[in-house]
Amino acid sequence: MSKRKSSDKKSRPAAQKREHREQTPSEGQSSENPPASRVPSQAAIRETIESVVIAFVLAFLFRTFEAEAFVIPTGSMATTLMGRHKDVSCPVCGSHYQVSASDEVDPNGASRGPGAQVVEGMCPMCRFSADFGPGNPEKRRYPSYKGDRILVGKFSYQFGDPQPWDVAVFKYPGGAMTNYIKRLVGLPNQTIQIKHGDIFVKPRGEGEFTISRKPTKKLLAMLQPVFDNDVTPQLLEHGWKPRWRAMASDHGDSSGGAWEPAEDHASFQTSGEGTGENWLHYQHRVPTYEQWLKLKEGSLGPDEPLPQLISDFSAYNTGRSRSESAPDTDAYGLHWVGDLAVRCKLEATSDSGEAIFELIEGGRRFQCRIDVASGRATLGIDGLDDYRPTATTKVLSGGKHRILFANVDDQLRLLVDGREIEFDAPTTYGSLDDTPLDNTVPTRDDLSPVRIGTNGAGLCVSRIEILRDIYYIGSTYATSGPITEFKTMIPHDLLVNPERWGAYFDRENQRLRDPPEFELGPDQFLALGDNSAKSKDGRLWGEDGFEYYVSRELLIGKALFIYWPHSWNRIPGTKIPFPFFPNFQNMGFVR
Repeated sequence: MSKRKSSDKKSRPAAQKREHREQTPSEGQSSENPPASRVPSQAAIRETIESVVIAFVLAFLFRTFEAEAFVIPTGSMATTLMGRHKDVSCPVCGSHYQVSASDEVDPNGASRGPGAQVVEGMCPMCRFSADFGPGNPEKRRYPSYKGDRILVGKFSYQFGDPQPWDVAVFKYPGGAMTNYIKRLVGLPNQTIQIKHGDIFVKPRGEGEFTISRKPTKKLLAMLQPVFDNDVTPQLLEHGWKPRWRAMASDHGDSSGGAWEPAEDHASFQTSGEGTGENWLHYQHRVPTYEQWLKLKEGSLGPDEPLPQLISDFSAYNTGRSRSESAPDTDAYGLHWVGDLAVRCKLEATSDSGEAIFELIEGGRRFQCRIDVASGRATLGIDGLDDYRPTATTKVLSGGKHRILFANVDDQLRLLVDGREIEFDAPTTYGSLDDTPLDNTVPTRDDLSPVRIGTNGAGLCVSRIEILRDIYYIGSTYATSGPITEFKTMIPHDLLVNPERWGAYFDRENQRLRDPPEFELGPDQFLALGDNSAKSKDGRLWGEDGFEYYVSRELLIGKALFIYWPHSWNRIPGTKIPFPFFPNFQNMGFVR
């Protein structure tokens, strides 16, 4: 195992707000306008008012106390914080996403010329590569916007110590005239290990590593979009198969109780009649660039695209210039991500039965069962009979609720209507009762990693979203090629071919790099970017001859608030021109 030691001497969130969907603008509309929207809800109006009030309060604080404004130059913290980027509306499914445009300019902000202009990027939902260069088919303009403007509290670390998962601004150890912004994952006198996409920590020189768990508020901000089932009607129109499908019951008679999709497959319902459990399975059938071309030519195979593992794909990293051809393999994400979450709107239409949410990681089944008669929620992990935390929720017959069930950082979490549910026992796990979970290598069950079931309950589910945790890549090498944990080139079919998984994901087969360790002394911190595949952070500074840590004396302050994301050129929801109209929706605290 590689191990780095430092001496004791001292020597730049999802984000989910940004992944909102919008209607596809009409022909000739500029993408620098805000997305068309319906009449704002009371919650949206309230959020806008709160954002305005917060902006004024922060402006007052800015003048009263010591604070400083910074502009995010690159995408190393995307999508938590945006560097120079383009806002894109997918012409196929309407999804709204961002693509990095940092390579259009040099480190001093000067243009690198038309040849470096980003003109294409891939949708995170349907994987269509949209042309947003001059003369694009939609005849729309896609300007490149400067990065988010944020406020940084310079007193934050003078009166208190940095906390794990803080987003901090600091002077780059390799050149103190340069400011960086990253997330602090390691604190003084700790040893940090990056393994399986997670952060592990132990006291310096002592004990065993334990996983570092994100606080729920930070987790919710950091979750990355995988699939929003609301785009399914548009995908069906283009000839793609639905990714959510009803599966036959493993036990009992499902007659009368099977899941039935709405005509557009955007929602599903079951009467709950019959015996046994009935399931909806999600399969990650994402088309490649080549399969989109086949679809256009009419040569797509009947089974294409095949289900595959969920990876660390990020639409933000898929920008291409005119000089580049098809996307490279790394554009689709190279690393399997098993830490997932499912979010949906759930309506219970019967007086009894259970709603079941299930997440698969490495063949292990992680479940949340909710009894709609009592609202009682029970967590479970197959093979661990003693793991049964329970809690009372408001999920009862006749009610409609927003549910989020997550398996992240070796912990199960349940949120109902935005409120985290407290259980009667710890919901964390790991090696319980000295029984290793042994789920670090994917199995065929991971091709259906998210499932929603019923056990005798009448249910209706809609607004189904799948999200994933950030995957921190455990590598200290990026001199040539992408940042990856694999020692050698990987086959193009790795994510779809179970026959290869043992050879490439099992560390005993020596195809993965040893998990790197970083030993921190007093007043030393380890800082990583959320966009791990494109972040030049503490993992890689050694390639430039610098230490991997940030000394306390280099810390400038804590990132507090996004006070000015790029503006719009008209009032949202209208056609009224209004240059530099504030983008209230993307203002907010940095998590």
